[in-house]
Amino acid sequence: MIEIVIDQRRRDIGGGFEVGRVLPFARRRMVGPFVFFDQMGPADFAPGVPRSMDVRPHPHIGLSTVTYLFEGEIMHRDSVGSEEAIRPGEVNWMTAGRGITHSERFEKARAEGGPLHGIQAWVALPREDEETDPGFFHYDQEALPTFAEGGVRGRLIAGEALGLRSAVKTNSPLFYIHWTLDAGATAALPTDHAERAVYVVSGEVEVGGQAVQAGQMAVLTPGVAATVTATRPAVVMAIGGAPVGERFIEWNFVSSSKERIEQAKADWRAGRMKLPDLDDQEFIPLP
Repeated sequence: MIEIVIDQRRRDIGGGFEVGRVLPFARRRMVGPFVFFDQMGPADFAPGVPRSMDVRPHPHIGLSTVTYLFEGEIMHRDSVGSEEAIRPGEVNWMTAGRGITHSERFEKARAEGGPLHGIQAWVALPREDEETDPGFFHYDQEALPTFAEGGVRGRLIAGEALGLRSAVKTNSPLFYIHWTLDAGATAALPTDHAERAVYVVSGEVEVGGQAVQAGQMAVLTPGVAATVTATRPAVVMAIGGAPVGERFIEWNFVSSSKERIEQAKADWRAGRMKLPDLDDQEFIPLP
């Protein structure tokens, strides 16, 4: 039932703010179209956090970024003119397509302090959409279906699953669920998606009798019915969908073509990618 368990790899991205990288992993690059999965935090900041914690303007191609928070607030600005704060239970969905730049600033934490905790995922675009026009879409809590039964409370962040459909526009078949489970509660994974995985944000669960701890992702066997049972209160993210084919990743660029990534690198190095309209005074250089 479980093909592989992936442990998050923690790293400091600046100012003492840690993220846990799960995907990509050497032995499992993707789950469905999900090509990147990071747990941001949890952290609790005093007012006056350094600007070094901010994610300065940087570019993307060939993907959609999906930001979802449990606690805190992040300010998003991008090169299609968007400026949008994301708060818990909401979604920022940014489609890079042929190219977009954006920044993520922790302005509320800087001014007021407080917690910050969430997930950022990248969804690879199908080949036919890799060069689509860039765009940004914000969805509030009302756009995301919720459900509750038998000690399980959930929100469908994106896609279709469990008879529900999220308002979030996607480019390929997928699902993305946020579950909160009481101790002893059981949730069933969708079976109508080719690839699936569960990530334990907090607590502990069992999948097919195998324990999965906080900070671990269990990638499941295709086509096999699976349930998640909380051995103590747990927060779990479930992801999956149809594979989109091999993808290359370098820095912030995702593409089915290595040559396209080299072009994107050259464009960023030469300053040919427009910076965010409302945040154009600095940027992250190409590594």
